[in-house]
Amino acid sequence: MNKALQTMEWMTPGANLNAYIQGTATVPILSIEEEKSLGEALYYEDDLDAARRLVMSHLRFVVHIARSYNGYGLPLADLIQEGNVGLMKAVRRFNPEKGVRVVSFAVHWIKAEIHEFILRNWRIVKIATTKSQRKLFFNLRSAKKQLQWLTADEAKAVADDLGVEIKDVMEMEMRLTARDSAFDAPAEEDDEKAAYAPVHYLEDKTADPAQQVENDDYQGDNNLRLAEAVRSLDERSQDILQCRWLDDKKATLHQLADKYGVSAERIRQLEKNAMKKVRLAMEA
Repeated sequence: MNKALQTMEWMTPGANLNAYIQGTATVPILSIEEEKSLGEALYYEDDLDAARRLVMSHLRFVVHIARSYNGYGLPLADLIQEGNVGLMKAVRRFNPEKGVRVVSFAVHWIKAEIHEFILRNWRIVKIATTKSQRKLFFNLRSAKKQLQWLTADEAKAVADDLGVEIKDVMEMEMRLTARDSAFDAPAEEDDEKAAYAPVHYLEDKTADPAQQVENDDYQGDNNLRLAEAVRSLDERSQDILQCRWLDDKKATLHQLADKYGVSAERIRQLEKNAMKKVRLAMEA
């Protein structure tokens, strides 16, 4: 095996980034014939040495892509590492019979892994979850022609260009300009500034565990009393309450009157009496 390949086998971006990048440049680029031969060996014979050579010969391409994401403030070594994962996934799925080069096939997988890493680590709170948000996250900054906030016309132009809603553009711009805040005040802050730390105003004063348990017990007891009170009614009264109050699609007095062959006024009286019995049973 080529000496450069042997050296690259133990190198990782985190150990010595400059040496790693220089090392990737020493790995020979495969010819079309070599790439096809190695691809067939992997695809048909599961030759892991062929997979290794395909990966190693494209590491410089991962470095090139990873460098284009330097503006997100994440370590280049980490971006390269994630891109390498995408490259390995692509090589594993590469079909030499499709007539495309590995580099063309792998670019999607490399970028996908880098994108996922950036979205997980750019902020404490995940900034993009939907397809539109992810598209805007990686395109909005380059689409803006100036540092100021987008005007309505500019937001519409970005939305039309990326195929998203204008409201999504405006929301993502707010997310991109926001900054993470520490929950507790820094130790060096004075008492006046520390009073504005989120720890002092995010607490929900109504969220008392003891009160919550008491409310749950009270609600549970009420539900139990209600169920027992309804069961004490005759079958017709139970059905009237069920149809008039508990079903998703409520029945009218006339519908129940037709069902039981009585007047709507009689149904109203039966309903009123049933409600009174239930109320008395729950108060007992």
